[in-house]
Amino acid sequence: MNCHSEWVGLRSPLGRLVFSIVIAAVVASFTAGGARAQQRREREPNSVYAERRAKLLAQSDGPVILFGYTGREEGAQTYIFAQEDNLYYLTGHNEEGAALVLVPDHANHGANGKAWDGPRELLFLPEADRKRQQWIGARMAPDDPGIAEKTGFAAVKPFPELRATVEKLAAIFPAFSTILPYQRELGGYPHEKEWTNWLAQVAPQVKLNDLRAAIGALRQIKSPGELKFLIKAVDASVDAHLEAMKMMRPGLFEYQVAAKMVYVHSMEGCEAEAYAPIVGAGFNSTSLHYDQLSKKIEDGDIVVLDVAGQFSGYAADITRTLPANGKFTPRQREIYEIVLGAQNAAIAALKPGMTFSPTGSNSLSRIAYDYINSHGKDKQGRSLGRYFIHGLGHHIGLDVHDAGVSPRPLEPGMVVTIEPGIYIPEENLGVRIEDDFLITETGYKMLSEKLPRSIEEIEKIMAAAQKERKEHPERELRHED
Repeated sequence: MNCHSEWVGLRSPLGRLVFSIVIAAVVASFTAGGARAQQRREREPNSVYAERRAKLLAQSDGPVILFGYTGREEGAQTYIFAQEDNLYYLTGHNEEGAALVLVPDHANHGANGKAWDGPRELLFLPEADRKRQQWIGARMAPDDPGIAEKTGFAAVKPFPELRATVEKLAAIFPAFSTILPYQRELGGYPHEKEWTNWLAQVAPQVKLNDLRAAIGALRQIKSPGELKFLIKAVDASVDAHLEAMKMMRPGLFEYQVAAKMVYVHSMEGCEAEAYAPIVGAGFNSTSLHYDQLSKKIEDGDIVVLDVAGQFSGYAADITRTLPANGKFTPRQREIYEIVLGAQNAAIAALKPGMTFSPTGSNSLSRIAYDYINSHGKDKQGRSLGRYFIHGLGHHIGLDVHDAGVSPRPLEPGMVVTIEPGIYIPEENLGVRIEDDFLITETGYKMLSEKLPRSIEEIEKIMAAAQKERKEHPERELRHED
């Protein structure tokens, strides 16, 4: 891989450990006087974001109003600002305190006969605070030279003008579209609740319609640029998993494996992790989102590694399960082969028209569950279906569990995961295998295909690494207790 020489070239085992931990810390490091922005490596052309806005506006009867994050959602010193996904999807801008107003050409008029005579697309940004920017770096401001060309918006207004704009729109239109809070979350994410409350206060006579499903439907089909970013995230994640296979051995701590993987992501251009790294050994392998990373890996442990990078805002999602000492035990091998068989059965059926719904003739989930439930037994002689305790897969994109309605059949251009698993706590045995797939016109393309899945390939890679360590013990990473 590209960064192998840089890692090996560090002068000492302790230096390599410290450097990997520093890299992890830098990815989520301090803030001073405000949130530190997550610098996305690339973005698509402004024309792509404009096309998305046009598609969304074509479905709307009234103004669309979206609010970005403010940078005040989290007060911790480790907080790094990243834009609200839907606003980023429509603008491509990672600026704190932004808002977006879209007004359709075909929108109806109010009872008073007034019509909207302003811009059809308005981006609102905070006014420049040069003193604050000495702490947090440069930010775009509405009065910057060339701001229209930079943003792709002819109208870029100071954020304080948003209220007057909303009030003027409310005098014309009976309804706005925005992101309403999730009712099932007892009021929704605070960001959504805060801004819908603000709209209700500024324009109490206006009905608020939920825009979540409409944006989610657009986000499920990836553009060529989005696919490019996803592939870069996947490729970096594959390389990180390969390095983890090579370094895995008893005596390491879970956090050391995670640190190496984060290092690889960073060296290959990922600006962040797609989610908190999961490296779970032994009993921890049976916890789906285990993130403590504090256990010393022991001989005979099975280790689940669910770790992936994010490139330009787009998240990969890859999992492998490894034997700590390089050889699966007979029981570990049995369960691993069942999970792999379930994944292969689902992959064989992966094509447009299939779904992740738990039932139905086109259910990928049912295919995987039926395979697991008809192969192997637990220690009490029961079928293993009860130990497959999560969904088979999901969309990935700007969010690792990306937007969209899950019953929607798969279509070309969607990118999804396939990730069956079996988790048996009483045996300290969890196995998950997860890969990323682009749905094509006739089937699929496996984006993570370069990362081995078979027991034979995994054990071969780990055996070669063990041999290398014996021949060159000076390169071995050690942890000083």
